[in-house]
Amino acid sequence: MRALILLPALLLAASPFARGEQSCVDCDVEAHGFASLNGGTTGGKGGRIVTAKSHSDLIQYAAAAEPLIIRVDGMLKAKPFGFEVPVKSHKTIIGVGANSGIEKGGLNINSQTNIIIRNLNIHGTYDGKNNWAGKEGDYDAIQVDNSTNIWIDGNHLAEMGDGLIDLRRDSDYVTVSKNRIEKHNKAFGIGWTTNVISKITINDNFFHSTNVRNPSGDNIKYGHLYNNYYRNITGYGNYARGQSQLLIETSYFEDVFDPIVAGPNGRVKTNWVKFKRCDGQIHLDVLGDTVFRATDFYNYTLADPYDIPIDVPYNSGPKADIGV
Repeated sequence: MRALILLPALLLAASPFARGEQSCVDCDVEAHGFASLNGGTTGGKGGRIVTAKSHSDLIQYAAAAEPLIIRVDGMLKAKPFGFEVPVKSHKTIIGVGANSGIEKGGLNINSQTNIIIRNLNIHGTYDGKNNWAGKEGDYDAIQVDNSTNIWIDGNHLAEMGDGLIDLRRDSDYVTVSKNRIEKHNKAFGIGWTTNVISKITINDNFFHSTNVRNPSGDNIKYGHLYNNYYRNITGYGNYARGQSQLLIETSYFEDVFDPIVAGPNGRVKTNWVKFKRCDGQIHLDVLGDTVFRATDFYNYTLADPYDIPIDVPYNSGPKADIGV
């Protein structure tokens, strides 16, 4: 009889959902920019706080129907190689301190809403010997399809087999902020759609030693880029493709080829941008008087461009005091 009593308790303890109350510093922060609209982006706020200490834990938590704040504790090795963990709606996935995340895999958000991805290191699917351009194997760090209210903040994304961030197929109300995006070919692509729907804020990110898509935006309805720092970009920087409108403010471009490019139907308006040792195309105003005003949608603070080369690298990427 005693064994029968203990068995359910053992099974309960073995389940990752059975863990008790946990703390999580800075895990209830809500999004700014376009992700703050359409009802806001709160992730798993109000749900239970749980901790993933294995890749299988993360898969199970991310698939749950309930809102969750999921702490990723340590570098979790993806199995199989390149696997992108499917993330369901109303989740916050946040790294514990500065050295947690996913190795050799990524995250996938498909037809979901209200998701926050913060303070993670994601890397390790790039094969420099057999696939130097990173074009074989769709091994993204973060792939988003047909989803709304997504906030990607304070992550370190590098050396993946395809894109670092692929924001695709009519995803909308998205903010991408304070990320360190580096050592990669195709950094950040937006679009893969004929519809002109997506509204996205991209601010305070450090793009470093990348080639193309920094970002490349195809058919973005409103793209607001401000306080970003671009250094050692060999292919091109900001690219307004299709019917995209890009408002680019207080950004610093250093050693960048083709810093700002408008395609045949793209529109660009710039405000107080700085260039240092840049070459190629710099489209400062292409039908700028028809570009949207971000202040019509939300409040934000512009940095002094001359402070950006110091402040943005320092403040970008995972931090030791978050998620603990």
